[in-house]
Amino acid sequence: MEFFQQAKAVRLRSHHEKYLLAEEDEEHVCQERNGSTRRARWAVEIVEALEGHPVIRLKSCYGRYLTASNEPFLFGATGRKVLQSLPPRLDSSVEWDPIRDGMLVKLKTRYGNFLRANGGLPPWRNSITHDIPHRHQDWVLWEVDIVEIRSNSPPRALPENASGASSPYTSPKFSKQESASSFSNDSPQKSEGRRIHYLIADDNGNIDDFDGEFTINFKGTSVNELTQKLEEETKLCDIIVCSRNPLNGKLYPLRLHLPPNNTTMNVVVVPATSKG
Repeated sequence: MEFFQQAKAVRLRSHHEKYLLAEEDEEHVCQERNGSTRRARWAVEIVEALEGHPVIRLKSCYGRYLTASNEPFLFGATGRKVLQSLPPRLDSSVEWDPIRDGMLVKLKTRYGNFLRANGGLPPWRNSITHDIPHRHQDWVLWEVDIVEIRSNSPPRALPENASGASSPYTSPKFSKQESASSFSNDSPQKSEGRRIHYLIADDNGNIDDFDGEFTINFKGTSVNELTQKLEEETKLCDIIVCSRNPLNGKLYPLRLHLPPNNTTMNVVVVPATSKG
């Protein structure tokens, strides 16, 4: 649940490196690689279930809830359809119980099924179902990207060191202004590059935000290019470019993908020899 406690809106990325999307018919859902579309944005509502255990509802850009239906996806198959719906009474079909699995999360229905991103040949390819998988256990794992934090969230905790740098997963940091522009339309925006704000960790992995933040303009598209650029700027060799989790302040190496639409980024440069 800690992935969602301070999140006002999120994106969910599947094991197939695709995002959970609300389809334009306002009924179906799918997965696609384009995470910049507003259809990849899901508003988070936290509610108390009957047992007192908090669960979440996820609302699409069309104002409809991610719903675990009872309708089979294919006749004879175990998977059931996941839809967008707006029932007259919000019941357990629109409630999902987040279960943490390392830095990823599973979303479980009240009846024990899991939200699953399917692969393979059509009609399974890019489909979303819910069931209990006997194979492809990683198909029910989702990476949570926080695109907007609740306005009443407490200040972000500062990291003590870069000890989390071994994890390959992260929830990129977006400000409210950035998240609004990132999802304003369904096509990537043309830009002369993005602004990169960065801090530098010392040899012990410690960060002092008050030492000053540096800014560069970056026109590349990959983490490798950004790493090379920051090595040139900092005159450091063999660095790790990290993102800081906005909820707990921990550092994690950036993945292969940068946030879409050239949004401004905040990163931390960590020497690979750091003891943190």
